[in-house]
Amino acid sequence: GIRMKRTGRLAAPYPAVSGLIILALTGGCGGGDGNAPAGSSRPTAINLSVAPNSVAEDAGSVDVTVTATLVGGTAQTPTAVTVSVVGDSAASDDFAPVADLSISIDSGALSGSASFSFMPANDTDVEEDETVTVSGTATGLIVNAAVLTIVDDDGADTTSGWVSGVFLPASTFAAQCQAPRIGNDPRDNRPYPDVQGRTVDENNFLRSWSNNTYLWYDEIVDRDPGLYDDPLEYFDLLKTEQRTPSGARKDRFHFTYDTEDWIALSQAGESAGYGAAWTIIARSPPREAAVAYTEPNTPASAAGVQRGARIVSIDGIDFVNANDRDSVDAFNDALYPDSAGQTHAFEFRDVGAATTQVLELTSEIITSTPVQHVRTVTSPAGATVGYMLFNDHLRTAEAGLIEAVRTFNAVPGGIQDLVIDMRYNSGGFLYIASQLGYMIAGDAQTAGRVFERLQFNDKHPETNPVTGAPLRPILFSSETRASPSGLPLPTLDLRRVIILSGPGTCSASESLINGLRGIDIDVVLIGEATCGKPYGFYARDNCGTSYFTIQFRGTNAKGFGDYSDEFLPIEGATGSGANVPGCRAADDFGHALGDPDEGRLATALSYSDSSTCPAPVSTGRPFSGEAASPLSLQPREGTVSKPPWRTNRIIQE
Repeated sequence: GIRMKRTGRLAAPYPAVSGLIILALTGGCGGGDGNAPAGSSRPTAINLSVAPNSVAEDAGSVDVTVTATLVGGTAQTPTAVTVSVVGDSAASDDFAPVADLSISIDSGALSGSASFSFMPANDTDVEEDETVTVSGTATGLIVNAAVLTIVDDDGADTTSGWVSGVFLPASTFAAQCQAPRIGNDPRDNRPYPDVQGRTVDENNFLRSWSNNTYLWYDEIVDRDPGLYDDPLEYFDLLKTEQRTPSGARKDRFHFTYDTEDWIALSQAGESAGYGAAWTIIARSPPREAAVAYTEPNTPASAAGVQRGARIVSIDGIDFVNANDRDSVDAFNDALYPDSAGQTHAFEFRDVGAATTQVLELTSEIITSTPVQHVRTVTSPAGATVGYMLFNDHLRTAEAGLIEAVRTFNAVPGGIQDLVIDMRYNSGGFLYIASQLGYMIAGDAQTAGRVFERLQFNDKHPETNPVTGAPLRPILFSSETRASPSGLPLPTLDLRRVIILSGPGTCSASESLINGLRGIDIDVVLIGEATCGKPYGFYARDNCGTSYFTIQFRGTNAKGFGDYSDEFLPIEGATGSGANVPGCRAADDFGHALGDPDEGRLATALSYSDSSTCPAPVSTGRPFSGEAASPLSLQPREGTVSKPPWRTNRIIQE
């Protein structure tokens, strides 16, 4: 429920501040996150889950089932898990003691279950809900715990009208605001609908709206909205606490925006910056950030900022090691300016350079150029391969993609393969992905075929609960939408496409991968796993805050959409699941994007010839900087930060 003003901010040794998002990352994934190494077939961890995941205080004795699920593969021998039920925020007298229990996962099986009786203490105290930890141990494996919530039933004098499990329509509470807005909504120039209300009214709206539209509404613990005096705090609780098979949080995309800021960002399609896309590799000391790419005709490109350059200092402050509050605030303000006209001094060390240089950059309103570096390159065997860098599914991408396809079609003899570099493409308009899919595959392979279906929760099998419209599949789009609209799109009529991927390949980009695989176009991934975001949502304004809660998942023509962890490149992968044929290759900051010697593109060109992965080679040039820099040892993945309007499935124009 943090208000997202910017993304990708650095870690600081203090709590998040309202109006900011500060990510407290401390060195990447630890051993207990349940993520298996790529290609692993042995179990690496166990995830525990409980059903039900909440129990009312006055429910009496309730049977709770614990399921232990192996992560990373199955075991050749039975796996024994010892489960303990202990208080977390709940004290020992808040529930009857539960004896340890055992779960056995049979050899070759992924999961096993056992049950226990849970008896909450039905006291008369008015209190917040309390949690119980269901933890476990297993020989040689990390066990990720589950949480069981005791829901307080002692009606606090909050005048919320709350009755557990009973929900009035969200319209009953909509626009009843603690601080009503005055004036007109800039989107339609009509007066704001706000009337005087209370915080509990805003919370009741969020509770009912989430129960109606949230994809996993039945996994939300129902809490009294009258116990919370901040709608953002309450909204942050209105989501599932379940985890994916890898141990990652199932819902890691829940956020809010000040509506005024959201309107400015989503309608203008522009934001302040320097034209340099920062990839944040380590957010806390020893901190590390590099330049992923630059936009043309921007302050960064004009100053000669190079891909791969590391930040050494900002405005004279040691970027790598400083960790006091003032320094971290200064870094965030400089990296992600709120407006044009802000000047900061960046000290960079270029790849392979022994010395640094200080460049003063002044922020401007930057318009992204989503399609760049359109060209042909030659594979080791002499094949002509098309290449383009595609960074954003923006409206302006339509013209760039059309021009790229026309360029490839004009090549004498045509192109034998196509490489689309989407390692930094975190999403945008879904219709752009549909258009690109059509241009890749052509009319014969896509005519009347489904690109993506939207699936809402089981309350809405046939109707979109947000728009009220009947659910219809999204087809491959064969015409332009930009002015002039309705013109036929050019096509390449390919049977295969190679996509360069990474953790920044998200949302609409993953829809392109999934949509093409749904009609049996061969998709090859070269790089690293994608972010795993088959979900989307509509912005919902209430009382000046726009709320984003997951409302639908996207599936392809074959009904597949289960890639909440990732699409992962695996050599020799078969089938239509989340493992995709391809090769792992590091992001090579030592070469320009589009350079045939750049690690991922070089791997793609080799695969284009042989359909096999080349022997791994070290492609990242060492960073001759501070000894503490992890990249002096090996290349690592970073994350390019973009605002949410460029990182999600956006359905409406």
